[in-house]
Amino acid sequence: MAKKVVGYIKLQVKAGQANPSPPVGPALGQRGLNIMEFCKAFNAATQKMEPGLPIPVVITAYSDRTFTFITKTPPATILLKKAAGITSGSKRPNTDKVGKVTRAQLEEIAKAKEPDLTAADLDAAVRTIAGSAHSMGLVVEG
Repeated sequence: MAKKVVGYIKLQVKAGQANPSPPVGPALGQRGLNIMEFCKAFNAATQKMEPGLPIPVVITAYSDRTFTFITKTPPATILLKKAAGITSGSKRPNTDKVGKVTRAQLEEIAKAKEPDLTAADLDAAVRTIAGSAHSMGLVVEG
């Protein structure tokens, strides 16, 4: 018989830096899940990623207090900020431009994000990432 799912927990945890402090501890504790077991498994799964990069994770909690989790790709805005070399986006994106990204950088980000995007092909994925760049106040060159 399949395990009964009691809920899903969506978090953003820094790669290789999961620990029992908030937001991880309270979110898992509410469902009665083993916090340290998750932290060890998450840190092992993200050890090859850049340390400190926020990774979205979806944790599936089961009725027998076990869990599984799926890691996603880092948010596009984080990757865009890294590519443009900025710390934050523009407060007024239509008037104040804060940086530049090239089409090649957008393609690289789109390839990295491909598993999580619903785009039909690479060109559509690049357009999606370009839209995020525009809304952050970045100029797309090329």
